[in-house]
Amino acid sequence: MNNPVLFALESGLPLRESLQTAIGADAGEIDQRRFPDGESYLRILSPVRGRYCVVLANLCRPDEKILPLLFLARSLRMQGATGVGLVAPYLCYMRQDKVFMPGEAVTSRIFAQMLSTCVDWLVTVDPHLHRYRSLDEIYTIPSRAISGMPAMQAWLASQPAPLLLVGPDRESQQWVAALAGATGLPFIVGKKQRHGDREVSIDLPADNRIANATSVIVDDVISSGHTVLQTLAALRAVGAPRTICAAVHGIFAEGADEKIRLAGADLLATSNSIPGDYCAFDLAPLLAPAVQDLLARADGSPHVTRDHQT
Repeated sequence: MNNPVLFALESGLPLRESLQTAIGADAGEIDQRRFPDGESYLRILSPVRGRYCVVLANLCRPDEKILPLLFLARSLRMQGATGVGLVAPYLCYMRQDKVFMPGEAVTSRIFAQMLSTCVDWLVTVDPHLHRYRSLDEIYTIPSRAISGMPAMQAWLASQPAPLLLVGPDRESQQWVAALAGATGLPFIVGKKQRHGDREVSIDLPADNRIANATSVIVDDVISSGHTVLQTLAALRAVGAPRTICAAVHGIFAEGADEKIRLAGADLLATSNSIPGDYCAFDLAPLLAPAVQDLLARADGSPHVTRDHQT
C-alpha cells in the first residue's frame, strides 16, 4: 500500500506535522477560498488516484467547517482516492444525545448519520459519551475513540510535586480517577449543582492536602469554563496555594481562557486537538496506532471501505 496522503482543511493545525510523521503520510495540498456570496471553493492540488487519504479536521465551532469537509471527502473519492478516513480529535455534536424538550433535534444522531455517508472511518479523542456506550450506537462506520489521558499523564510528570488531582464533578471522576491510577497521585472529586445553563456551584470535600499541594483541575473539555471557574473559587476558599487547569480539549468559548487566568489559575494546559495558546501535550503518538490499524484493515479487508455514491 502506498503512503497515505494527509489533508487538513485549516492551515496551522498543531497536530498536522506530528501526525503526518507518526503515520508516515505524504502532505496533501488543497486550494480553498470563499466566493463573494459566501459559498466555498475547493480544489485538490495533490494527486490522489490509487492513494488512501486521511483528513485531519478541527471540528470546534463546526458549522462553517462541515460543508468544506463534506466537499473535500467527496472530491477525494471522485479524484480516485481508494478511501477516505477522518481524524477529528475533537468530535462535535455529541452533547444533544436525547430529546429533553418536545421538538428538539437529536443532533448527535443526525450528524453521525451525515458523517457516516462521506468517510470510511473515524478516529477521535475522548468524545462526549454520556448516554451512548460507544460511537457504534450512532456511527455506521468503523470508529476509534481513544483516551487523551496518557498524553496528559506524560505532561504532568514534568510538573513540580506535590500535586493533587481535582475532578470538578461526578462526570469528571472517570478522567481524574484514571489519571490518578496511572500516576499514583492523590485525587478528590467535587460535587456540582447546576442552577441553569450558565450557573453552577462546586462543593469540595474537606481535605488537608489542598493547602499543601498544587491543585490540578482535570477534565476532558473546557468549553464555557463555568465549572472550572467555580472549582477555582472553591479551591481558593480553602487555601489552595497554586492551581493548574488541564483538559484534553480546550474550546474556551466566550473568552473562557482569559476568565480562568484572571480567576487565579497559575497555568492552563490542553492537548493540541484544537489550535490555541495552551497546547502543552501532543496527541499524535496516541492517534497514530488507531489510524495505522484502520489503514491496514482498509488495505486488507475490503468490507471496511464502503462504496459511496459520488
